[in-house]
Parts: sequence; structure tokens; C-alpha cells
Amino acid sequence: MNKDYIALAKNTLEIEAQALRDAIKTIGEEFPAAVTLLLGCTGKLIVTGVGKSGLIGAKIAATFASTGTPSFFLHPTEALHGDLGMIGSEDVVLAISYSGESPELNAILPHIKRFAIPLIGMTKNNTSTLGRFSDVILTISVQLEACPLNIAPTSSTTLTLAMGDALAVCMMEARNFKKEDFASFHPGGALGKKLFVKVSDVMRTQNLPIVDENTPLKEAILVLSEGRLGTVMLTDKAGKLSGLLSDGDIRRALLGEDFSLESSAKKYATIHPLVIQDGTMLASDALVLIETKKIQLLVVTDGDGIIQGALHLHTLVEAGIS
Repeated sequence: MNKDYIALAKNTLEIEAQALRDAIKTIGEEFPAAVTLLLGCTGKLIVTGVGKSGLIGAKIAATFASTGTPSFFLHPTEALHGDLGMIGSEDVVLAISYSGESPELNAILPHIKRFAIPLIGMTKNNTSTLGRFSDVILTISVQLEACPLNIAPTSSTTLTLAMGDALAVCMMEARNFKKEDFASFHPGGALGKKLFVKVSDVMRTQNLPIVDENTPLKEAILVLSEGRLGTVMLTDKAGKLSGLLSDGDIRRALLGEDFSLESSAKKYATIHPLVIQDGTMLASDALVLIETKKIQLLVVTDGDGIIQGALHLHTLVEAGIS
């Protein structure tokens, strides 16, 4: 087998890219018309299609749903067997059929129009059954499928997906959809965590390694080891944070001539360490502070200096905060 698969792959991408370039030249007033229909929709965008068009339609529906336009995919066959009731008079339907003559899809079109539900069609043929039923037509015609037989939907499905993306982007712009809005639909994603997770959500509040500042160093080391934060927090007689003693502080202290395990922990600690008094600070902002100050642990206190919790760099990393 001496096939040049690299050349074949590049040719496939070029054919599909050309289909997109051709579509750019033909886009016209149908897009503003489609956006106007969707902006006037008080219900949901229902996307429907059969076969490969259906698979692409499901992805388009997911894109709309995650970018501020309530949407879901409805298979035409399921619609014919009871699910047609999922489409309400306040909805808009986006129907996809490259030929415009998919029997399963065409069977539900009269029922959609009977209830005067706005219909956006994606098809290559404006005079097809789908084209005739549509209020707005987004043309998805291609000159050539990337398939060597010019049969399997390749260029046409790529164009269909891209047209769906283009319409979704238009809606995002029309609705002034911001990254904060996107994050609210993706609270578990990186952006959602960056914009919504607060210090109080991830800081440690239980079993904190805390000792009195006058505790002998050898006892403080035991608490530090058990605390699993690499640091022990010191408090004064009033119970307020007075210092932090890290394992790094101890290693540096070992080099001193007057080092003694009987000395108070305060002698080797960092006095008046950096703290925050706002647990509602975004965890991502806390991470910036930790990295800027080159520290491992950030202590959270109340306005009186009483320890409320501790936030370790490793905790932020494990939580996916970036």
C-alpha cells in the first residue's frame, strides 16, 4: 500500500475548507432574518433532523443551550410518535436536511406549520419540501463532498455545523452574551471555577494545625507534621494569628548556632504573615496572590485576626483553579 495518506488528508481538509469559503460568499439577509426569529422566541429553539443531519443538529442544539439560547434536539421519528407535543407555539424550530426531502422530517413539517410555529430550514435546495415550509432558509449547498465517492456527507456536514455555529455566535452578539454568562452554564469548567469558586468554598476549616506562639518548637513540629499543610499557625494570648512556622523556616533555623528544640515556636516563625479577611475572594484571585508573594499557605482571618481557615497552593491546584 503506497497510498499518500498525508496528501489525502490535506485534500480532504482543503475540500471542506473550500465549502466554507464558498458559503461565505453567499451569506445574505437570511442570517439577520433568522436572528430576528430567534430573538422574538419566548420559548425554546427545537433542532431536528435525521441521520448525519440529526447528529450535527444535536451538537448545534448543545451549542445554543450553552450560549444563552434554551435549546434541545428532537428526532423527527420520536416527534411522530408522541414527542411532537414537546414543541410549543412559543418555540422556533430549526430543521436540517441537506436534500430537503427526508421523509421522516417532512412528515412533521405540516404539523409544525399548522400551529404557526416559526421554522428555520437548513437545506441545499430552496425549492425542496423543507425549503417550501421554511420561513427562513440557511443554504448548506456544497460543490463537492470530501468523500472519494462524493457520496458520504463530509463537506456538507462540516458546513452545516459551521452554519449552526455562525447562527449561535450571532445570537451571542445580539444578546450581549459575556464570559460570565458562559461560565454560569459551565460551573464545573475551568472558566466557571475561575469566575465563581470562592476562597471559602475550598479553604480548610477543620483540624487546623494551630499552637500557642510560646509552644516549644519540638511540640510545634509534631503539630506541623500532623497538620499536613507544611505549616503550623501560631496564635497569641488573645487567640489571634501572630505568625506562621513552616518546614522551610525550621530547615533554615537548623543552620543557626543557637537553634534549640526547647525554644518557643515564635522565635523561628514568620511574624505578621500575609492574610486575607475576605472568604468571598475568588479562589483564582487568591492563587494570583499566593504565586505573586511566593508563598504556599494563605490564612483567612476575621476582622479581629481570629483564624477562619487556611488555603494551600496544592488545594487550589487539585481543585482545578487556574
